[in-house]
Amino acid sequence: MKRHFIFVVLVAVIAALCVPPVFAQATGTVKGVAKDVQGNPIVGATVEYMSLETGRKYNLKTNNKGEFFSLGVAPGKYKVTLSKDGKVIYFFNNVPVGLDEDANTLNFDMAKEQSKAAQQTGMSAEQAKKQQEEAAKAQKENLNIKALNEKLATSRQAMQAANYDQAVQAMTEATQMDPNKDLLWFTLGDALTGQAKKTQATDRAAAKPIYEQAVAAYQKAIAIKPTADYYNNLGQAQTQAGQVDEAIKSYNQAATLDPTRAAMFYFNLGAVLTNTGKVDDAIEAFKKSIAADPNRADSYYWLGVNMIGKATLKGDKMVAPEGTADAFNKYLELQPNGQFAQPAKDMLASIGASVETTFGKKKATKSK
Repeated sequence: MKRHFIFVVLVAVIAALCVPPVFAQATGTVKGVAKDVQGNPIVGATVEYMSLETGRKYNLKTNNKGEFFSLGVAPGKYKVTLSKDGKVIYFFNNVPVGLDEDANTLNFDMAKEQSKAAQQTGMSAEQAKKQQEEAAKAQKENLNIKALNEKLATSRQAMQAANYDQAVQAMTEATQMDPNKDLLWFTLGDALTGQAKKTQATDRAAAKPIYEQAVAAYQKAIAIKPTADYYNNLGQAQTQAGQVDEAIKSYNQAATLDPTRAAMFYFNLGAVLTNTGKVDDAIEAFKKSIAADPNRADSYYWLGVNMIGKATLKGDKMVAPEGTADAFNKYLELQPNGQFAQPAKDMLASIGASVETTFGKKKATKSK
């Protein structure tokens, strides 16, 4: 009886020794390299191992050589996905992971994978190479566009904060990265114009060469893609740079390119001509602005101002050119409480004209 008990105890001890500890579960090691179509390492990418049996995920990162490595991956079948910046680059399905480390090497060779895909579609080696080159070019262009958009955003934010030095710096760098984008040159012109205006408040002489740089930037934008807005802003910069004759051409070109907004462009032209004392030309510009938009009130006011500038004295009476009173009265009809309402009334009084409260209205006819 005693011997039997000892035998049972020995069997129990042996059985206990044969039970594997739970923490000694066998796992595998995974590793590999990720390279793009040019054979360059894909740095900072995510390699996700997702178990097809349990759904468990292991996320690894590629180093500066494109390598990834991990211990402790449970054996089984996995979907392995390579992605970067939230975009999937490539994936393998049903990838086995075992206990043999050498058998768990998985490389992402995008040139090789593209070549395989090309062969499956019946493409020649030359066609596959061309496709790879085009894909690489597109990838590079996308990265370039992303960087340029970041420069544009930085510049616009800086201009909103009146930090024009930073805006100019950002757009200068952008045009150096890609000198063939009209929007970059246009935005640089705007940044330089803002910088010049800020400088002009304390040093007018120092502002002129900055305006000239803005002119050059706008001209480069126009050389790539001529638009009405580009010519309009060019005209403003040319005016400030003292290039009035060139500014006149720019505003006229803007009106030609976009007749739907000609009223604004001719108004801007009229303002430049008014400020430079070219009264006759200013009158014609404001008349063109009115012809393009008969309801643009300010054009009537400034037309009247320029016309009254040609008034003459007959004795002690001021005689203005015909149509002067009409211009002011039309402004008052359109903007009876506008910012120039009182000056318009004063101008009418100075030439002995009254305010026409019924200006532009049809007179009632007697019924027969």
